[in-house]
Order: sequence, then structure tokens, then C-alpha cells
Amino acid sequence: MEVVLKKDFGKLGKAMEIVTVKDGYARNFLIPNGVAVLATEGNKKLVADSKRANEKREAKLVEEARGLLGKIEQLPCTIAVKVGEADQIYGSVSALDIAEFLKKEGFAVEKRQVLLEEPIKQLGVYTVNIELHKGVEAKLKVWVVKEEN
Repeated sequence: MEVVLKKDFGKLGKAMEIVTVKDGYARNFLIPNGVAVLATEGNKKLVADSKRANEKREAKLVEEARGLLGKIEQLPCTIAVKVGEADQIYGSVSALDIAEFLKKEGFAVEKRQVLLEEPIKQLGVYTVNIELHKGVEAKLKVWVVKEEN
């Protein structure tokens, strides 16, 4: 029996997918618990329409991310930090610091989008990847410099 999943359900599939299951499983569990509905022609058409709308939305988001890509890569990012003897940084420069810098510059970037393996603990120039969307990453040059008193 074919059913349309209303929500993600374990290994069976994701929301708005048409899956084939045994009749008893569909009638006795999936449909009564609101996990799925029968795959009638009308429901199949709704799934197709929903997928087309999702693809359009996804394409628009990717296009917006590509537009931001060039702007972020051209942005000069300088972060001034306090240093001690022998230019040793107090603390470190983390993904949060870089995300806050980008927010001040007008880019809506969250901490989890800054792909920094470990915090920066030395003065210098670093290249940090910013994940704007799946498959779209900007390379931001970050200059970590000594704070002037």
C-alpha cells in the first residue's frame, strides 16, 4: 500500500514522501497515529506541488547565498585582541567573535555557520570558511592583530 508521510518517521522516510508499506502497518499504525495518509491521486498531486515549491525556495536561497558570497569574501575582517608578553593572546578568537563581526557589518550569520575547527590563539592572518547555505561557502580572511592602547 502506498502512503504519503505527513512528517519525518525514522528509517521509513521524510515528510511529503510517498512510500510503500504493508497494508496492516498503514491501516493499523501509520494512518491512525497521524504519521501518514493514503496516497490518493489528490495527495500525490499535493506532494508533487510541494516538492516543486520546495525546489523553487531552495534555488532562491542558494542564489541569495551566492550573492552574499562575493560580498563576504571582499570584506576586511580585523579583530583586535589584548596580548601579553611575547605577543601571547589573552583568551582566543572564536566562531562567536567572527559571527558578531559579520553581524555588525550587516550579514545575518550565526555562530554555527562559522566553520572554525578550533579557536584562534595566535596573531596572524587566517582563512575561515563561512557556510552560507549547503554547498555555498565563503572564505573570509581574518586578521588577528594586537589591540592598541
